[in-house]
Amino acid sequence: MQKFLGLIILLIVAGVAGVFLLDKEHIEDAGTLVPSLGNKKAEIMLVGKAGSEKIDFLQSEKIKDLLLDHGLQVNVRKAGSVEMMGETTGLDFLWPASQVNVDFFTGSGGRALATENIFNSPIVIYSWDIITNALVKNGIVEHKEGVNYIVDLPKLLALIVEYKSWKDIGLNQLYGKMIIRTTDPTKSNSGNMFAALVANTLNNGEVVTTGTIDSVLPDVKKFYARLGHMERSSAVLFNMFLQQGVGAYPLIVGYENQLVEYSLEHEEALDLLRKKVRILYPVPTIWATHPFVALTENGKKMIQVLKSPEAQELAWERHGFRSGLMGVENDPSVLEVVGLPRSIDAVMPAPSAKVMRKITANLNM
Repeated sequence: MQKFLGLIILLIVAGVAGVFLLDKEHIEDAGTLVPSLGNKKAEIMLVGKAGSEKIDFLQSEKIKDLLLDHGLQVNVRKAGSVEMMGETTGLDFLWPASQVNVDFFTGSGGRALATENIFNSPIVIYSWDIITNALVKNGIVEHKEGVNYIVDLPKLLALIVEYKSWKDIGLNQLYGKMIIRTTDPTKSNSGNMFAALVANTLNNGEVVTTGTIDSVLPDVKKFYARLGHMERSSAVLFNMFLQQGVGAYPLIVGYENQLVEYSLEHEEALDLLRKKVRILYPVPTIWATHPFVALTENGKKMIQVLKSPEAQELAWERHGFRSGLMGVENDPSVLEVVGLPRSIDAVMPAPSAKVMRKITANLNM
């Protein structure tokens, strides 16, 4: 039965992946998917870069319509949050997934006319039912009030750094050593933020500083050295997770919103996803903020649209982004996905941009 269900979900996701590949050109340049609607006409064309996790949001008809209500049209290119903070000639905005990336940008001489945090996404780990059950039995994960929390991340990281196998935690059906796959920390924010979480965790749960980073860098490098090829996009990694299943991708790092968005867009797979896929919340986790960086006066005009109640409601109810605005609450009961907490309470800060630069420099060697 397990194999049968796995085959069904693989076929469903493979079909979706085919459509994804056919539409790859459109995803790279979402501006081609932003036509004028009815009698509306865009007065301003904005050009920018955004992380892959926000492309579907920017492509949604409601957001395009909302932008057109304000005379705006967007031509957005997908880029990793770390790598987008380079050449900005001709751009009106950047929309990465971490304040650390903004600090990289401004610290390197980049000029931002305005910066506003629009959304928040906790870094989570996606897994499968059998993996989660084994982690619960080993005291690493705790199921509480319908949510799966990683209550002993140090133990999980220690098992990985010590090259323990899946058999060591009772998963005899899985081959090889324990591993958590992430995106490339030198290119993508989800991998970058998880590297920060790993470093902090190895530093006895304290945020690493310039004075403490050298003591944990060897184990951070050891953790990442085992991963081999790492994807540059969290969207690609999440699709590979669904396509290839538990054997190839037992645990992956991602954003909370990814499963929400996928489930809403592919309702035919919802029942199987509920049965097989699990969201694991590290305690503490780390926020991936989504600061919008306006590079021009025209870019600043988009900020007010994104902060509007209409955009914020759509972001949560159709794409799973928690609001980055003060006083706005997000209700998980309006979503079809199970296992989401009402609030994310256990969060640790990311290290400074200087420390993160040292981490990524060492992981790029």
